Amino acid sequence: MPLAHPLRALPAALLLMLGTLPAAEAREGRAYYFGSDLSYVNEMEDCGATYSRDGKPEDVYALFKSSGANLVRLRLWNDPKWTPYSNLADVTKAMKRAKAAGLPVLLDFHYSDDWADGDKQLVPAAWANLSTDQQVEALYKFTYDTLMTLNAQGLMPDQVQVGNETNGEMMGSVTWKQGDPVKPINWERNARLFNAGIRAVKDAGLKAGKTPRIMLHIAQPENVEGWFLKATKAGIEGYDLIGISYYKKWSKMDMAGLGAVINRLRHTYPGKDIVVVETAYPYTDKHMDENVNLMGEDSTFPAYGFSPEGQARYLLDLMQLTLDNGGAGVVYWEPAWVSTKCKTRWGSGSNWENATFFDFAGKALPALDWPKADYVYPVEMTFRVKDEGQSALFVSGDFTGGLAVPMTRENGWFVYRSWQRPGSTLLAGAATTPEALKDAPASEITVPAKAAVATLSTK
Repeated sequence: MPLAHPLRALPAALLLMLGTLPAAEAREGRAYYFGSDLSYVNEMEDCGATYSRDGKPEDVYALFKSSGANLVRLRLWNDPKWTPYSNLADVTKAMKRAKAAGLPVLLDFHYSDDWADGDKQLVPAAWANLSTDQQVEALYKFTYDTLMTLNAQGLMPDQVQVGNETNGEMMGSVTWKQGDPVKPINWERNARLFNAGIRAVKDAGLKAGKTPRIMLHIAQPENVEGWFLKATKAGIEGYDLIGISYYKKWSKMDMAGLGAVINRLRHTYPGKDIVVVETAYPYTDKHMDENVNLMGEDSTFPAYGFSPEGQARYLLDLMQLTLDNGGAGVVYWEPAWVSTKCKTRWGSGSNWENATFFDFAGKALPALDWPKADYVYPVEMTFRVKDEGQSALFVSGDFTGGLAVPMTRENGWFVYRSWQRPGSTLLAGAATTPEALKDAPASEITVPAKAAVATLSTK
């Protein structure tokens, strides 16, 4: 929680020692994700869609690869009898295309026969009458068998989502209609299901010799911190990434609020990477078909408006915001869901046509190349305090969002590492208890261009 009082400022002569880390202490750089969810591509191409830069149709996966993308997200439903897409056969086809283009894959298990999202988590029909014990076993087996089937074809994904926008209880409803009240989560059951999925990914990875990174995913930043706090208390563990959906249309937070959430999450869960795994922005308020577009005025910010250039600027700013707050990447939702003659659940054409990376003729817009922008990447700052026998030490400051973060013992020091924007100025202090931080001496630090160590004083 925020500190009651600001850290006590140190006289200039007592400010921290700051220097470049010795080579032996240098830590590896991080991976950053520039992704797109291309789950609709196979269906759109079957319906006649084409994609190009200059009017000449190109392979869409190669097109995204050439734009600098380094991750493709694909959803998987259990047994969607209502559509031939997003089942295992369709996902396998898509993963082969991604592999041919040199694009890693994030496989998104919905654990449903239909859309699982922030409003609903419908249990697969085949599992609806099973006991909780049986559902836990079924979820484990489905996850493990799916991954091993893919691995047999050389398609083990690089990342796996255990659930999609799991704001509600995983597989928590048999039926759902708009306006149904939100049911409280049975966290004992929820934790068992999540941990079964996580364990299945790890077991499959161990068997295959390649373990995907595991993501848990919540819709809208205002819901994320509370959910993960409860999930942690319930014993959900073993995942690597925290995924957030961020849509202006459905979120109560502006972009600054999103940044603050990312910042607090990375300090609350320092071993996890934070990714905005769904977002979108409209480039026009026009439409090509009669399917009413979801992205309207309520999906825009005044700074960007409706324009291809505004859409691109939104993505660039969102990625930089994510980096500045210690996040690891952004994934755009369905940038290739263009209008075609076919019908989806919501009618003929596409209700996402004005939020894709392609104009109504299928020609690429500036947003396609958002991964190529000149971003400012964070550097790793190591904060340390001499180990003089203290039982514990905590670090805090404006850079932690006011959180008191425990430091760890390493080779005669208490240490905490954090990724920070070069050139930024921050305050940091340390104390033996979270309560004592309000009176701790504060060191003002200008983050250098390379990884560095900052020695703090508690006196």
